[in-house]
Amino acid sequence: MKIVCPEKIKTAIIKILSAIRPKQNWNLRVVLCVFSFPSICFFGCTAEKYKQDADKEVQQILDSKWKPEHGTKANARIGDVKPDPNDLYYDPNYIPSNRLSLAEAVAIATARNRDYQKQKENLYLSALDLTLLRHNFAQKWFGAIDAGYDRTEADESISASGGNNGKAVGFSQLLADGTQVSTSIAADWLRYLTGDPRESLGSVLSASINKPLLRGADKEVVMENLTQGERTVLYQIRTFSRYRKTFVVSIISDYYRVLQDLDSVKNAESNYKSLMLAYDQAKDNALAGRLAKLEADQTEQRMLQARDNLAGSERSYQQALDNFKIRLAVTTNAPLELDPNALQALSVMEVVEPQFDIEDAIKTALSLRLDLATIKNQVDDARRKIKVSENALQADLNLVASASVDSTQPRQAGRLRFQDGSYSVGAQLDLPFDRKAERNSYRESLITLMQRQRDYENSIDNVKLDVRNNYRDLLEAAQRYQIQKKSLELAQERVNSTSMLFQAGRAQARDLLDSQDSLLSAQNSTTSTLVDYNIAKLSFYRDIEVLTVKPDGLWQIPENSTEKRL
Repeated sequence: MKIVCPEKIKTAIIKILSAIRPKQNWNLRVVLCVFSFPSICFFGCTAEKYKQDADKEVQQILDSKWKPEHGTKANARIGDVKPDPNDLYYDPNYIPSNRLSLAEAVAIATARNRDYQKQKENLYLSALDLTLLRHNFAQKWFGAIDAGYDRTEADESISASGGNNGKAVGFSQLLADGTQVSTSIAADWLRYLTGDPRESLGSVLSASINKPLLRGADKEVVMENLTQGERTVLYQIRTFSRYRKTFVVSIISDYYRVLQDLDSVKNAESNYKSLMLAYDQAKDNALAGRLAKLEADQTEQRMLQARDNLAGSERSYQQALDNFKIRLAVTTNAPLELDPNALQALSVMEVVEPQFDIEDAIKTALSLRLDLATIKNQVDDARRKIKVSENALQADLNLVASASVDSTQPRQAGRLRFQDGSYSVGAQLDLPFDRKAERNSYRESLITLMQRQRDYENSIDNVKLDVRNNYRDLLEAAQRYQIQKKSLELAQERVNSTSMLFQAGRAQARDLLDSQDSLLSAQNSTTSTLVDYNIAKLSFYRDIEVLTVKPDGLWQIPENSTEKRL
């Protein structure tokens, strides 16, 4: 029995004993202690105390298993646990009053995103499961007390005995070699007459040992569940670390995509205003006979299409913004705006093609990818499971021993008659006549190993493919941005020249309308490829596992990384 609140129990018992006058029957003091001790244990150790104990043990496990390659431990604690000093926190009702910067958006998402919270809870639960697996190999104390106090005119009696067939207090423990050890002390409080303790306390010490010799005797087999639990926590830490990188890239990507939609709205609005001006000119020229009415109608129709396109762009932007609010766990009716300067900052950055060898990037990914390391370790797990299944096919042969010793006469606790004790030793054999279920488990473990090996081989190929695809995306985005940037310059020049010719009556309306369409397309494509390039760059860093997440939620590339040249 583990006493979680010893000081409370000690203080309470002292108060109980001191409240009884010295001249009173000492037997009454004894029974009050018997009753008070379990009561204080039950009511003194609150549920909150157990929660704090679980949180402390879980945190110790995570601290011991968190390695440098997993990144910082910041922002990894669940919501109802005291946060780390480096953890990000935002009040659930907090709504940014000004334009939301990229850094603040990432920070709010890290602190409040619902899926992120679930990932932290999954990490906590894996460590919590491990605490029980470790406990299986610890000393487990047990205790039971039955006590009573009866008083009549004739006499006063007190009785107390250990529950569970006399086992009052003891412990059991499973050893690494499968041996099960159990000991207990049973105490009997016999009848007392007031003021005449003619009968004293008696006790019985008993112990038993059960040691397997064949099935269940191998240390690795006995420890398998604990071993797997330890590795599962490590896997979950890797999963969480990998998730944080994917998460920050996705938030940055969503942020820029919303700004891209906002830029499309601005481009559509500018296009609509230009076509309104062109229609006014076309209408005046048609009235003056310098332009055919058909061309004026074409200009009006294109203007109306531009107005419809503006409405669609506004709707797409508002929907994208609302979706982004949900990712931040912000109410959709919050007056939230993103900072368009973040998109402008991207446009002044140098966009160049990657200048390093793709094979070096693949080698880096294969050596650093956390998810790949887990899949590789799962192959080892499958091999261990085969050994466990093989052991289960053996016969049960157990060495059993037990001892029981009473106290001396007259019955006095603590003085045991070992010379008169009862002792036994023997063996139990269960031949493996029926092992169909174990046979099937063994066969399944062999197949599972083959599957895990194929999974690992397939994962290697997929990692290589991810890196190659992201490299191609990055290369394509860099090339397309340069092309679209040049196309935008040409489209702007074409609009300027066509507008002047149209005003002079030397160009048709169709020429002006086509130039406006080309300008709108070039504007949107330029922004799109700029965003594509920066997302592809972050995705590439993420997939070769050189991207790290800082405590503030933003990403960072090691200074000595050759990929820094990107």
